[in-house]
Amino acid sequence: MLSISKNPKTPPELDRKSSFYSTNSVIHHSLTLHHPRICLLLFIFSLQILLFFTIRSFPLSLRRHYFTSPSSTLQHQPGLPDDDHCGTDRIFVYELPTTFNHGIMQQCDDLNPWSSRCDALANDGFGPPFAGIEGIVPENLAPAWFRTDQFVSEIVFHNRILKHRCRTLEAETATAFYIPFYAGLALGKYLWSSDYSSKDRDRHCQMMLEWVQDQSYYTRSYGWDHFMTMGRITWDFRRSKDEDWGSSCIYMAGMRNITRLLIERNPWDYFDVGVPYPTGFHPRSDSDVLQWQEYVRNRNRTTLFCFAGATRGSIKNDFRGLLLSHCKNESDSCRVVDCGGSRCSNGTSAILETFLDSEFCLQPRGDSFTRRSIFDCMVAGSIPVFFWHRTAYYQYEWFLPGEPESYSVFIDRNELKNGSTSVRGVLETFSREEVRKMREKVIDYIPKLVYAKPQEGLETIKDAFDVAIDGVLRRFNEQEEWGFKWK
Repeated sequence: MLSISKNPKTPPELDRKSSFYSTNSVIHHSLTLHHPRICLLLFIFSLQILLFFTIRSFPLSLRRHYFTSPSSTLQHQPGLPDDDHCGTDRIFVYELPTTFNHGIMQQCDDLNPWSSRCDALANDGFGPPFAGIEGIVPENLAPAWFRTDQFVSEIVFHNRILKHRCRTLEAETATAFYIPFYAGLALGKYLWSSDYSSKDRDRHCQMMLEWVQDQSYYTRSYGWDHFMTMGRITWDFRRSKDEDWGSSCIYMAGMRNITRLLIERNPWDYFDVGVPYPTGFHPRSDSDVLQWQEYVRNRNRTTLFCFAGATRGSIKNDFRGLLLSHCKNESDSCRVVDCGGSRCSNGTSAILETFLDSEFCLQPRGDSFTRRSIFDCMVAGSIPVFFWHRTAYYQYEWFLPGEPESYSVFIDRNELKNGSTSVRGVLETFSREEVRKMREKVIDYIPKLVYAKPQEGLETIKDAFDVAIDGVLRRFNEQEEWGFKWK
């Protein structure tokens, strides 16, 4: 059962002091008995207590070095806990029936109504190699680029967490429980056709929750120490009425307390966590990251700003259309990549080259408040220009700097609409040094925005997956500090 403790726990230091004072009181009382043997035994006992707490006060690394047990000398194996990094944190991955993950991938020919998604889901979710970037990126880094679909984070997270150093195979030792359900892939098939009902869109999530709620570790905590990845935006899972868009998965019984990693979150829902959209760059090593950072740092950028996107003709006063026209009118300082139709699906060499050549990139909202282009832009070392706070500032707090002005520019969209300001006018107010500092901040954060190729992660650099898992474990530890206990 879930209970909330009203009184804070006694700090360990107080417990130790109380034990010390109690022991001294006993010794003092015994000495008054003038019995040599009793005094000697109590003296030895006191030394043992003192030695115990002295050793406990050593850093964990020193205790391991000087007080090693035979088992602690074994080298770390993938999928087994690494105490040096994990502390007391352990992650247990549920073995869901394959119908909730790999079984969905096996139906890749039938996951959307237009074409097969088998290529998009290949290579552990990274997709096919990114052809056509020869001469755009350094030759030795080209193999780290893929045509990655924006909706594959469920596959990426599942593969990585199976190899995570803090994974445990013993559920009773776990502090966090991962549910490897491919919610976005399961839903995608049913979103676009009127042939499917709201029950079709809800079916997989309902079955998954029925399975999870039968697990003793879920019932113990009501899901507070459980988390999962949902590879689409949160609004795809928040249907209120049967006739509306999407699934009602997030509103279902049993989902309420599960932490959800999504490419776009609801900023007012504590259990939603925004994680970066997958981009095309998947470094194979620390060296890949460092070389790419140096490459974009030294890139000769010939254009002040750029816009890659398509208009939304069905939207009245479409702001993206306004930006497209604005950019075309400033052709001597702005570069356009018109993404009408599906010409920019999963990134193109033209978009990558445009971002690499531009000081700034315009990032209006997409079909929802966020868009993958934000991360494509920043990975290329270009400085994002936002027009809605919810596009990034309220979304990715674990992954982006806390000071928005340190890495981005915000322009009031209403001032653009009424003609009282222009993009070029705003951007030209920044000095070379200010632009350099913003770009350096963007470059510093590139590792946190990409998903590494090795399933074990990079050697020393933390990528977006590592940052997300660290954040989840930190969140669960904070919940314990707040007083939540599982009984």
